[in-house]
Formats: sequence, C-alpha cells, structure tokens
Amino acid sequence: MLTQDGRVARQLIGENSGVEKEYLVRVEYGAAITNVQALFPPTALARLRHGLSLDGQPLKPARVDWQNPEQLRFVLTEGKKRQIRRMCELVGLRVVGLKRVRIGRITLGQLPVGQWRYLAPHERF
Repeated sequence: MLTQDGRVARQLIGENSGVEKEYLVRVEYGAAITNVQALFPPTALARLRHGLSLDGQPLKPARVDWQNPEQLRFVLTEGKKRQIRRMCELVGLRVVGLKRVRIGRITLGQLPVGQWRYLAPHERF
C-alpha cells in the first residue's frame, strides 16, 4: 500500500489502527535454525498471543500460529514500531525474515518486486 496521505497510513498501519495486518515471520531459536517449532515452548507461543508489553504498555491480543517448522504467522491489529521483532526477542526468538502478506482484506498479490498496481474498485480494507 502506497499513499502520501498520512491520515490514511495511520488508519491502516498506525499504532491505534484496528485493521488486521498479517505477516509471515521466519525465526531462529537459540542455535536452532531448523525445526524451531519442535524446540520452542508452547507457553512462550501463548505469551506471543497475549501477555507481552512493549514500552510499558500491554499489547493487544495477536493471532500467532506456526506456518511451518521455521516460520510463524502473525495477525496484528496494532502497529507499534518494530513490534514483531521486539515481541519475538521477548520470548527468545530471533527474526531472520519478515514479510507482510495482508492488510485488512487486501492480500499481497503476484506482482514482481518493485512493481505496483491500483486497487480495484471492489477492493476495500
């Protein structure tokens, strides 16, 4: 999503935004770079979903699930600075790759890197 209107950007990705943002996050845990899922404690996954604070403020609940043994899927409704990386650090994970795949109902399409397109009339966040 590209915009020059700060009001639109804040509504979509700002700290107080209620719009869902979905990310795929490749992680490492300790020395493990493969099958992190098998080593990562379920209680820490529960903390990622609800129970963490950043900058002295509790985070809104998030949907966090394993996409594959090295990658988590995060769905957030707020947008604090470097939120996912900081959340992961609090539970001992290191982010090695992060990709936003959805904002609201708009999913990342098949556009080549560096290309863009206008939203279709029926596409709404």
